[in-house]
Parts: sequence; C-alpha cells; structure tokens
Amino acid sequence: MAVPDDRRYAESHEWHMPHGDLIVIGLTQFAVDQLTDITFAELKDEGTVVEAGDEIGEVESVKTSSDVYSGVAGEIVEVNPALADDPGLLNTDPFGDGWLVKLRPSDPSEMDSLMDAEAYEQKNPS
Repeated sequence: MAVPDDRRYAESHEWHMPHGDLIVIGLTQFAVDQLTDITFAELKDEGTVVEAGDEIGEVESVKTSSDVYSGVAGEIVEVNPALADDPGLLNTDPFGDGWLVKLRPSDPSEMDSLMDAEAYEQKNPS
C-alpha cells in the first residue's frame, strides 16, 4: 500500500494529518502489518494533554500489544468512537476510518519535525 503524502509520519509508525485546526493521528499500514490482527484499542480520554512523544494509547493484537504515541504536543479533543465496537477498522482501513484520535496541537509547527511520506517509505520499505 502506498503511503499517503497528505500527512507526516513518526518513527514509531503513527501518521499525523492536518484537519482544519486539528491533527488526526492513526497507525500506518506498516504498523498494522507488524501487529497483525488488532483486536482491541484503548486510547487516552478526550481532554488529555500530551507532549510530543507521549503515549496516547495502546493497541492489542493476537500477536502482541503496542503503545501508540503522539508526534506533537496538544490536547486530545476526540477519540474515534467506532474503534470501541470495531477495532478491526485499524486492520481494514488504517489511513481512513481506522484513525485513533484528533488532537488540538499547541504548536502546529511540530509537524515539521515528522517525516514526509517519501522519507517514511525509504525507512520502512514494503
């Protein structure tokens, strides 16, 4: 799967996409492939303030569990409600309906420190 070029990527395999004054965060296809079948997602509550590099949740699969991080500082303003009933969305649509949280960044320029699609693909070839 091609890595969308409308977002930025963290070393820990989360994508960050601008959406108005918010940033939507999700897992990359590479991360999903490594985890295999994701069966559970537990995310921080709305209103939680995080720094860049802080954990925003955890996902569990039949194989392992993995922490999920934010590449930018800000406040979580929305958690994807669909994941509570269907964590499999992370497997089937990681770049779309399988998003994790929406964050109001305290400094949107922090996005510049994340990798663009080309750099991410070079570091993580499929």
